[in-house]
Amino acid sequence: MCGELTPAHAGIHVTLTGWLLPERKVSKTMSFFPIKDSSGTTQLVVRKGHANAHLTALSELPIESTIAIQGEVLVRPELSRRDEGTGQIEVQVNNFTLLNPAHRNMPFIPSDNQTLVNEDLRARFRYLDLRRTALADNIRKRSQVARIIRDTLHDDGFLEVETPLLLKSTPEGAREFLVPSRVGQSTAQHNGKHTPLFYALPQSPQQPKQLLICSGAVDKYFQIAKCFRDEDGRKDRQPEFTQIDLEMAFVSWGVDSNLFSSDTWRIGGHEVRAVIERLVRRIWQKVQEITLPSSFRVITYNEAMARYGSDKPDTRIDLEVIQDITPSLPIHAQASFEDLGDILEAIILRPCESRSFLRASEECNYENEPNVSRSVIADSNLLNWLCDNRSINLKLSSEEHALLNKTLGVSSGDTIWLSRRRKIPEGGSTALGRLRIRISELAHARGDYVPHAIPHFLWVTEFPLFTRADPDKEFLARGRWSSTHHPFTAPMWQDIEAMYAGRIDQVRGQHYDLVLNGVEIGGGSVRVHDAAMQEHIFSQVLQLSDAEKLSFDHLLHALKCGAPPHGGIALGFDRLMAILCKTPTIRDVIAFPKTGAGTDLLFRSPAAINEEVLYQYGVRPTRC
Repeated sequence: MCGELTPAHAGIHVTLTGWLLPERKVSKTMSFFPIKDSSGTTQLVVRKGHANAHLTALSELPIESTIAIQGEVLVRPELSRRDEGTGQIEVQVNNFTLLNPAHRNMPFIPSDNQTLVNEDLRARFRYLDLRRTALADNIRKRSQVARIIRDTLHDDGFLEVETPLLLKSTPEGAREFLVPSRVGQSTAQHNGKHTPLFYALPQSPQQPKQLLICSGAVDKYFQIAKCFRDEDGRKDRQPEFTQIDLEMAFVSWGVDSNLFSSDTWRIGGHEVRAVIERLVRRIWQKVQEITLPSSFRVITYNEAMARYGSDKPDTRIDLEVIQDITPSLPIHAQASFEDLGDILEAIILRPCESRSFLRASEECNYENEPNVSRSVIADSNLLNWLCDNRSINLKLSSEEHALLNKTLGVSSGDTIWLSRRRKIPEGGSTALGRLRIRISELAHARGDYVPHAIPHFLWVTEFPLFTRADPDKEFLARGRWSSTHHPFTAPMWQDIEAMYAGRIDQVRGQHYDLVLNGVEIGGGSVRVHDAAMQEHIFSQVLQLSDAEKLSFDHLLHALKCGAPPHGGIALGFDRLMAILCKTPTIRDVIAFPKTGAGTDLLFRSPAAINEEVLYQYGVRPTRC
């Protein structure tokens, strides 16, 4: 292989095969040609004297042609040696064979790192794009990590089990991809009419893996699973994606006082937590040569939203955390917020503590955050900065202002960002949370601030079990409560009474997310294993119709047949690899990804199907 040769091979005659890269002429009689394969690059030396006249044809070959060469390994002259790769040696060519010439007018040259190629062209000719070293390295690293995952989980007693890809559509949250089928068409009827039948591609293997655990045949399941969601593409989302999926039987349903007693993991599933922390530590040790802590920090959803304004906080950011300043206001001002169920939040930037973020704060555009305002404190407004804020609309005396300044430590030169929000947090971020990220990104882009290189892993727990603040699920919920995670997540035992009493907004779930540097890389939960409780959630909380509940009949019956307490998690393999490969988009770690719009320019999908084929599936196109 081109990347394997070292000075120990000096004097050996070798055959190399690979892609011919651009020539570098040293003189009229000598040239250097790099030859590349999947393992690396080797420098070829071609001497074009009378005895080697046949080698002059190498200069006439198109770049990126595949060739086979025979030659002798030589140690480079001392001044030409490099430490990286095969930089210590070169191969003097004696003969070559053209295996396949490349087109002279290729859309782009993969080995040309100086020319920027637009994303659509790269996607259309992905087989050329993958020839680039950076992408090829990402694919190899992905394979390495997949092997580590399998080895680690096998060592922990997990069984790898494949689950079906063709399932039934169920109201679990995201939009599904539907697959029409001719199977059973002759007997399918609805209201006396023949109706087309569809499979649904799984959003995740959630039901199959729970049924595996209910069966008792498998008590520790895992799978590197393909999943599908019919949603718009983003830099960290694809319509088809891969997750590291696992499920365990007999997980705890509450706190074990002997484990993790020093943190705030107040839910069950600590067995899942231990497995994932062990797996992640092994990946980072083997791939990045970084030793991670023996356990990861844990915070609750409420703390994450209060301090960082995000349910997936980036704890590397040194910018001041958000603080609720409502308790510091005069009693009459506190009452005005309390009556409406609101609080007043602030980020206070002090020149002595937040120097790296001051310029970014001054330049930050917050027009798309109507509930956010900025006050720059000077001697002239030191005793009225809050009264002057029209968006807050509070009346304070000079004495009250002075006391507030003393309590908050405000002085001339500070910058205060303010936002009014509901006391009970909803959704994934707050206005100040989004602003905090924007300021840090701007400071980073300006070169004023560099995030910590050490990865910051974080567990976020105790999410609201149900929500009305997820627009991605509203198309199914239609004004009803929807599950924050999915409908099979168990409530915290402390909140079971509240759930049965109908105080739905007070119910927290045994749900846990794993966050790395502000990116959610996984999420899981302890499941409901009691059929009566699961039925109550379906009927009384989510208010599913009889037709919707019918999709879960088999799961409810399995729970009635002695299902053990169980729980699991799924890690986003694509997101995890993007972080390990230090690329901002998951498309750089997937061999054949979709575009940001969810299309495939290489295979030209999705594509229209002619009406004759559609008719076989009982599908009729609509006429505009």
